[in-house]
Amino acid sequence: MKIPAIRSLRTSWVRIMKSTSCDLPGLMSIDIAMQQISQQISKVTGIEQLHLENALGRVLAEDVFSAINVPGFDNSAMDGYAFKRQDLIDLQKLSLVGKSLAGHPYHSELGPGECIRIMTGAAIPAGADTVIMQENAIVDDNKISFTHIPSKGNEVRLSGESIRKGSLVAAAGKRLTATDIGLLSSLGCPLVSVYRKVKVAVFSTGDELLHSNQAYHSDKIYDGNRPAIKALLTNMGCEIIDFGIVADDKAQLREVFQQADIQADCVITSGGVSVGEADFVKQILTELGHIEFWKIAIKPGKPLAFGRLTNSVFFGLPGNPVSAFVTFEQIAAYGLRRLSGEREQAKPLIPAISVSRLKKRSGRTDFQRGRYYIDSKGILVVESTGAQGSGVFSSYSTSNCYIVLECDRKTVETGETVHIQMFSTNLL
Repeated sequence: MKIPAIRSLRTSWVRIMKSTSCDLPGLMSIDIAMQQISQQISKVTGIEQLHLENALGRVLAEDVFSAINVPGFDNSAMDGYAFKRQDLIDLQKLSLVGKSLAGHPYHSELGPGECIRIMTGAAIPAGADTVIMQENAIVDDNKISFTHIPSKGNEVRLSGESIRKGSLVAAAGKRLTATDIGLLSSLGCPLVSVYRKVKVAVFSTGDELLHSNQAYHSDKIYDGNRPAIKALLTNMGCEIIDFGIVADDKAQLREVFQQADIQADCVITSGGVSVGEADFVKQILTELGHIEFWKIAIKPGKPLAFGRLTNSVFFGLPGNPVSAFVTFEQIAAYGLRRLSGEREQAKPLIPAISVSRLKKRSGRTDFQRGRYYIDSKGILVVESTGAQGSGVFSSYSTSNCYIVLECDRKTVETGETVHIQMFSTNLL
């Protein structure tokens, strides 16, 4: 499989997101927007201790160091025989005097010319320094010879070879995964200190919106943004405060914003940040707080608002479903990770060959939905999944990546190299 070198967030991402052509009147480049978010958001301060088995997805507040060596004792990597290598050189045949099983070691020290039967994971007895696998042994009653003389230390796993006592095994800011849980459990770590969950208030705005359990009306649409955002927040380990659908009523919106600001660390809305007659969100945010930016050089998702209320930060996502999803994934999620105390994680941008013609105008970074695969020549390629309109949410169902096109890039012809950002498991 031929895949060009992966570029990290600090190289490819900055190069792709930062471009003079993005600094258009009224539009802020994504790079500058991220810098402002970084300056305005700091991690929550609350810390709690949890049993490790209940800590999946939580963010460590303190470094975790190993209290033991792993493995804790010299042990065998194979089923076979343990002995002192020099004895095999001197004597060719060794006397079998016992056995060592996992959890049931051979307690005596080996004497000259002695060996023991040993199982995988069992302790190496004193006096032994080498193991040879059983397939290479020739057994004659209690006398053992071998097909060859292995090197000293063969198939022996030394104490502390994997993890040294006192070494750092999980750093503060790490979001705990299933493998982290397994690792820390194997070190006898019953409790971990984690940051409290970030509280996120969520609501959608618009008289045209229906809950999924309401009867369909031809002049209405069902609200898909809020459930999708809630699902993403759940995967991020946030505590969700759902204010539902709020009508295009300025007084009602103001009241909801005030309540959300009291209860949450972050307020996320969908819709109402454009310039229509009934788009009140931006107006109310200006009255109750401070907008850091509004409109960024991203497609889809230009009308994205970010700023502060009295007690919380807010992200005003666009109303179009793809725009809301993209801006949450690329912008809001970054802010939420900072709130949660999670260390910044690189989003790899991987070069791939486009097998589709991709329409684009310069001026905004474009996140087109695509499908990558390995072609018959073993090359990583990507194709468009079709219509890229900000309302065509169905394009996600056949996609497995974003095709990230630079601000100053124009239409991509078949055969050109582009960068893709593979979807996380949260999206697939």
